[in-house]
Amino acid sequence: MRPADLELRLETDPDPVDIAALADGLTEHALPATGVAGFHPIAVFVRDDHGAIIAGVSALINWTWLHVQLVWVSAELRHAGVGSRLLQRLESEARQRGCEHAHLDTFSFQARPFYQRHGYELFGELADYPPGHRRFFLRKELV
Repeated sequence: MRPADLELRLETDPDPVDIAALADGLTEHALPATGVAGFHPIAVFVRDDHGAIIAGVSALINWTWLHVQLVWVSAELRHAGVGSRLLQRLESEARQRGCEHAHLDTFSFQARPFYQRHGYELFGELADYPPGHRRFFLRKELV
């Protein structure tokens, strides 16, 4: 089939299996250059007595980098040190797995000061993302 004959289909709710196929293809492409395969998910959760998640952090380990993706603490646990404990536990495990650096992004209406208190430094930002707010990109040396 010629590239010009390919059908391009927009999907607004793509199947996670299809997204995984993209990640697998990208990993396969990058492997000869990097010598290390893929992205490795990692998470730390706090669950209530019924097993429901009431706080947690998720990330990807990629080469020597920890990419912190999601941090959430339920309202009743906020400002009690739970977020700090989650982030510290995640970073500790990442170091044990060979990570030397970490990066994340947050918004002006979220937790930039929290991350800066934990040693993250601003390296970039986008204005009006979303409109009236800013998106911040932060990094930290883990070693």
